[in-house]
Amino acid sequence: MEDKKLVNVLRHSAAHIMAAAVVELFPGTKVAIGPSIEDGFYYDFDRQDPFTLDDLVKIEEKMKEIAKENHRFVRSSMARDEAIMGFQAKGEKYKSEIASQIDDDEVSIYQSGNFTDLCKGPHIASTGELKYFKLLSVAGAYWKGDSSREQLQRIYGTAFLSKQDLEDYLTKIEEAQKRDHRKLGKDLDLFSVNESVGGGLVLWHPKGALLRDIIESYWKKFHIENGYDLLLTPHIASEELFKISGHLQTYSEYMYAPMEIENKPYRIKPMNCPMHLMIYKTRLHSYRELPIRYAELGTVYRFEKSGVLHGLMRVRGFTQDDGHVIVAPEQLEEEMLKVFNMAIGCLKTFGFSEYKIYLATRPENKYVGEIEDWERAQASIENALKKTGYNYEVDEGGGAFYGPKIDIKIEDAIGRLWQCSTIQFDFNLPERFDISYVDSTGKKARPYMIHRALLGSLERFVGVLLEHYAGALPLWLSPVQVAIANINREQHEYCGELLQKLKQNDVRVVFDDRNEKIGHKIREHEMQKIPYMAVVGNKEKDAASVAVRARGNRDLGIMTIDNFISLIKEKSVPGINEL
Repeated sequence: MEDKKLVNVLRHSAAHIMAAAVVELFPGTKVAIGPSIEDGFYYDFDRQDPFTLDDLVKIEEKMKEIAKENHRFVRSSMARDEAIMGFQAKGEKYKSEIASQIDDDEVSIYQSGNFTDLCKGPHIASTGELKYFKLLSVAGAYWKGDSSREQLQRIYGTAFLSKQDLEDYLTKIEEAQKRDHRKLGKDLDLFSVNESVGGGLVLWHPKGALLRDIIESYWKKFHIENGYDLLLTPHIASEELFKISGHLQTYSEYMYAPMEIENKPYRIKPMNCPMHLMIYKTRLHSYRELPIRYAELGTVYRFEKSGVLHGLMRVRGFTQDDGHVIVAPEQLEEEMLKVFNMAIGCLKTFGFSEYKIYLATRPENKYVGEIEDWERAQASIENALKKTGYNYEVDEGGGAFYGPKIDIKIEDAIGRLWQCSTIQFDFNLPERFDISYVDSTGKKARPYMIHRALLGSLERFVGVLLEHYAGALPLWLSPVQVAIANINREQHEYCGELLQKLKQNDVRVVFDDRNEKIGHKIREHEMQKIPYMAVVGNKEKDAASVAVRARGNRDLGIMTIDNFISLIKEKSVPGINEL
């Protein structure tokens, strides 16, 4: 495993070398910012003509030249005002703007060869240390992420300390591209996004809607078995509700503009929790009823800028697998442990067994509640985590302003981490909504509240599932479990009877009766990643049987219909994720 700090320094330096190559190859290009990021680096450029893939090849070759020249990275200090004027004189307005926003009287400058940049550093000693790198792509980016500012071009790249690590990463990228859920969604006819409908608003096709229903049906049964009551709440609410919750004051940039109904402003909901608390408040609760567990597959709408929308992973309308638990303070540790185990159990059912777990603690400055309450809550959560037996890391200051939380990231088939489950303690909303219960002494007391999502949004989770399984979903999740394919018209009637019998046994099945060669049908259904094919010729018809093929071109031989149905039932149980 490479040293993370060394890799970050290398990648940040690679961004500088890339910028040097760009300004040398394309005079007049203005540079903006170029940080290292989790898997590489990028630099933003202001250039009239768009960069092409051929340009990336040229830039990469120029970077190799600069590396070979082995220029030292030399740091110097400069008066801030002098730096501002110097960048202005060169026409580097972005660097000038950055310098003008630095509070110190002096700024840090790094020079390597003919390229000078405003930067805190640190950097590698010289450009010759950059040996193993690759430029990956170009994307659009607004200056400072502000859509009202200049549109820039962002070139992404990556760099590693060893050739093997670079090759392994590029192989992983290639595999990730094959697994891209947007391509799979189109190839498998699951969903689409149409600009006539609106960016970030997903259209679920028949097979995609069926996949959603399978997940939702499992989710509902799982929650009822774990003591949750299911709720349904409206898609809009009075603006007053979001004033009480504080979303209107703190979350308005992600909320859509109000609509007026009978002279009263309403909002499309960005969160489900305010409505769940209003249900709780409809009657008085005793301590004997707690914990009260609410769950809803609630569709919410949040404004995301068009530049960050990405298939199912980043959308504007999505369904949260939302849950809220109202507990007495002394129940917090036990309930946190139950929710954690519930999350792990749910994720394992879908085939995820490797996790990164984080305890996110109180932010240093912006938080609500008393420090003593935070410490008590954090201690309860940490005690619960210790009892799980799982390793976890403490994310100091990573909690929300309203409470500490547990984040669970899952590792997919090619080693990528995805944030799905979150278990969030909340000091804020119980106070804002003034919720209470009657304690054992007959007095009103303030309960604690836990927000939790096991899968996150269903849209995003479907995207993660598709990429994890490369579209080849387990039998229990597959919208089509079996494709019947006849060799010719002589088997049509028999296949129709087989179709009905499979349906009667709750098998999701299609009958391919096209006048095509059987080899063509087999190839197409293999490409559609259907788990099983039942091939029928005269031999199978006469013997009241089927020739069974499993996904991956595996021939399972001849089976009676009853044996085939038994196989399907045995393999289509939630949690069985291999054929």
